[in-house]
Amino acid sequence: MPTILVSNDDGIAAPGLRALVEALAGLATVYVVAPDRERSAAAQSLTLLEPVFYESVAEREWAVEGTPTDAVILALNKLLPERPDLVLSGINNGGNMGENVYYSGTVAAAMEGCINGIPACAISLAGKSKQPDFSGAAKFARELARLALEEPLPKGVMLNVNVPNAWNGGVRLARQSAKVTRNVLKDGTDPEGRKFVWLSEQKQIDDVGPDTDYAAVFAGSVSLTPLELDRTHPDSIQQLAHWAKRLGK
Repeated sequence: MPTILVSNDDGIAAPGLRALVEALAGLATVYVVAPDRERSAAAQSLTLLEPVFYESVAEREWAVEGTPTDAVILALNKLLPERPDLVLSGINNGGNMGENVYYSGTVAAAMEGCINGIPACAISLAGKSKQPDFSGAAKFARELARLALEEPLPKGVMLNVNVPNAWNGGVRLARQSAKVTRNVLKDGTDPEGRKFVWLSEQKQIDDVGPDTDYAAVFAGSVSLTPLELDRTHPDSIQQLAHWAKRLGK
């Protein structure tokens, strides 16, 4: 039976992760290594200046006092008895589209699998809710996992998946959107007079490309976006070649 590693950024007790683990029953031997609490927007961060604590919380499950990337690193290098065949991250409560892929801990956990040469998918339920229903996304994740085990992803590529709350059954391969939000900073002052801001965002979605992740989800389809590990822009190597000559000694 194949082996699947499950992680996330919402924490090991998060309903989305529990729904994903339940959906994978019988398909593979599932290991769970995830942060002990919510670590959303942790991106690809590592814990380097302090120890990373971990504990076993159930059979084949560990809670890690660290980032999603920490969790996957511990899983691959210490906790799992064998290399997994697939890494699944999620199911996140809220979409991870456009520029959010750079901040998302959900995407980062899958990317860490990709960095280590393991097929990986990040799965998110698009449309954040206080009482989300993960059942549809979990069923889709099971079929996605089955296919990914049968037909591995291209080397150096992970799959970023966004499932709309009201899925119409459609599935689109879509490119990552350009930035469609603006940063919102709300000022405040604490009782000691120190100034602070709350960070949030406001979507500006009146000009979304028709072939993008946002467009797919708005149309009620699942968005599948292949993300490449190598971020080199090949055309710029030629275009900027004269810079190296001008800057060299």
